[in-house]
Amino acid sequence: MTIATDEETKPGVLENPVARILGIETSCDETAAAVVDNGREILSSEVASQVDLHAQFGGIFPEVASRQHILAIYPIVDQALKEAHLKLADLDGIAVTRGPGLPGSLVVGINMAKGLSIGSGLPLLGINHLEGHLYSAWLSDEGKKKKKIPNFPLLALIVSGGHTELVLMKDHLVYERLGGTLDDAAGEAFDKVARMLELGYPGGPAIQEASEGGNPAAFDFPRAWLDDSYDFSFSGLKTAVLRTIQQLQKEKKDLPIPDLAASFQNAIVDVLIRKTLLAAEEYKTKDIIIAGGVSANRALREVITAQKKYRVHIPPLSLCTDNAAMIAGAGCYRYHAGQRDGLEMDAAPTWSISEL
Repeated sequence: MTIATDEETKPGVLENPVARILGIETSCDETAAAVVDNGREILSSEVASQVDLHAQFGGIFPEVASRQHILAIYPIVDQALKEAHLKLADLDGIAVTRGPGLPGSLVVGINMAKGLSIGSGLPLLGINHLEGHLYSAWLSDEGKKKKKIPNFPLLALIVSGGHTELVLMKDHLVYERLGGTLDDAAGEAFDKVARMLELGYPGGPAIQEASEGGNPAAFDFPRAWLDDSYDFSFSGLKTAVLRTIQQLQKEKKDLPIPDLAASFQNAIVDVLIRKTLLAAEEYKTKDIIIAGGVSANRALREVITAQKKYRVHIPPLSLCTDNAAMIAGAGCYRYHAGQRDGLEMDAAPTWSISEL
């Protein structure tokens, strides 16, 4: 392990890794490939989305997702290499999402990565999807001024799909999980409430759009604070929205969609931000990272950036949802730390970040 001495880092932090990594991501319904240089610079990032395909089902249809990954994986990887103007021989390693995620989807990406590793002789790196989201905070597009990197220790809120987690990141690749969802994750709650309001899929963007012009205080929806805990629970909030809708329909009143959406969104953002700030204060962190699909939510961004005590790092919208640049970015640090995985590596659908 080398010690950083440049102006952006502090003693004890790993030096920026010297590695050029191809990343592959197929944990859910996005087929993605990217090339990242030295853990910081995105040389290419390609994503084939299945959103329109799954919208007809109101959520992810796992078997359909797997089949679409098979169709898209080769063209996406090929395009990522062409966009970066590189060949496999120019790379140092291949990073692929090992988990968590849908088993069938994960296997497609892993098998592609294994085939490329066998054919090229490049090292194989299995990456945790949630760790990838964290490392999206270090990334910048090629040729652009590099953003200031997060300072350790930092508090990370990961709000991605079925995951809502608070993680203390003490240094590169060093984590302590402080809490997580006990039932519905924030993203799942957005999807389910959007379905109740017949707003379509995915729920996050649909709720945000519907809430425009709505009154966030119109309905006093509950917050599950779970005293003395950094865990989350949104099932009660989801049920409260459902009962409110049913009551309004029983009274034969028109549903005030903007007010319902805004009040629901406000309740989720309130819990996420308050718990994040409490944890940051207790653990005396310097910076905060908000990452994952829900970090694209405008209300969440506005509330967390309004406070001035902590410097906040939120990836650009293109890096909030699933992408392979974040997997390649994390892969650079894993490569630098000496990780190498064998061809016996299998998918880990329930892989927790606390196991890293």
